[in-house]
Amino acid sequence: MNKSELSEIKKLFTEKNCAVSRIATCYVGGEKNKISELNEIFGALPEAEASRYLQLFKKGLSGALGKNLISLDFPLESEFSDGAQKFLLDLRDSHLQDEELLEKFYDKIIEGYPCTQNYLILLADANYDVPGRGSDNLEMDDASDEVYHFLFCCLCPVVLSKPGLTYAPAQNLFTDRICDWIVDAPVHAFLFPAFTDRSTDLHSCLYYTKDTENAYEDFVYDLLGCAMPITAGVQKEAFQTMLQETLGDNGELDVVKNIHDTLYDMIEEHKEDPEPLTLDKREVTNMLAKSGLKEPQLNSFEQHYDETVGSGTRLVASNLTASRNFEVKMPDVVIKVNPERSDLVETTSIDGRVYLLIEVSADIEVNGIRLLPEAEPAGSAE
Repeated sequence: MNKSELSEIKKLFTEKNCAVSRIATCYVGGEKNKISELNEIFGALPEAEASRYLQLFKKGLSGALGKNLISLDFPLESEFSDGAQKFLLDLRDSHLQDEELLEKFYDKIIEGYPCTQNYLILLADANYDVPGRGSDNLEMDDASDEVYHFLFCCLCPVVLSKPGLTYAPAQNLFTDRICDWIVDAPVHAFLFPAFTDRSTDLHSCLYYTKDTENAYEDFVYDLLGCAMPITAGVQKEAFQTMLQETLGDNGELDVVKNIHDTLYDMIEEHKEDPEPLTLDKREVTNMLAKSGLKEPQLNSFEQHYDETVGSGTRLVASNLTASRNFEVKMPDVVIKVNPERSDLVETTSIDGRVYLLIEVSADIEVNGIRLLPEAEPAGSAE
């Protein structure tokens, strides 16, 4: 799925375009016990309650493709009678009205989900009458191509609200607020089938994880039968490790800056693309060559690439560098720079000692206090 298709599906979880026909929920306790279950027609819910559910669903489609949102392909064996894909297809086709299938689904999650806190399994059955599009790419409401029938499942923590004071009008006073169990935003979710090329893709699903460092690969494999690609956090850590091993302890600031700048420019150049930019081993090596690495270093990097992530693995470019800032870190100092202005940071040597050099502009603040750059001593200029 790409950005455009994701955006199209997100709109189905709004009051105006709601495609949800039925929801089923299972509230699970920290000891893996089922506390309560509900199965309701979505249109029969009170408006405020339905709106809350839609907000949770939208959260389960948030984040970046290739980072929080990961496309997964089902292996062929999962589509047989006892496979994960076939089970999900049967559950979808039941429109959440087969209690036995629902219980099996809940049990699969409870058995494999490594969570020791209360959480809610929230499952939606939805139908989208996909509008056709003309040659100008504009939608034609009266020219539907197909009905996209899908399931959307969210796993939401259930947490106690924070204690505090609340106003009680009847007593005209403030009193201690009772803590309630509230449903928090999803930490994991999946969309089945995927919506690829604006059509039903039974061979894929879209998986969401809030924590890009830990996507619970084993749980995903047990539930969906799909192998997870390398997560965003692991990709970043692996790339940093490969670079560290390639550059050794004598890496130069200018080289690291060049790598950051080259990656940043590539990401910016492709930011309007419908799918995230990915790089294979050859493309990453070419990027490093442009950044100043020499042939022996490039050969070393390629070897580390094969050993660390595998020669055929593609990496998401935005996972390899910090897009929000350029950071220089020492034990007692952390410097964060606009990613577009890494040129402001240099190194210089004075009396045999290496210093970081940052040009001071006319706008400088220290602890919120505006300062003026120190004026050049009188008579120093010619």
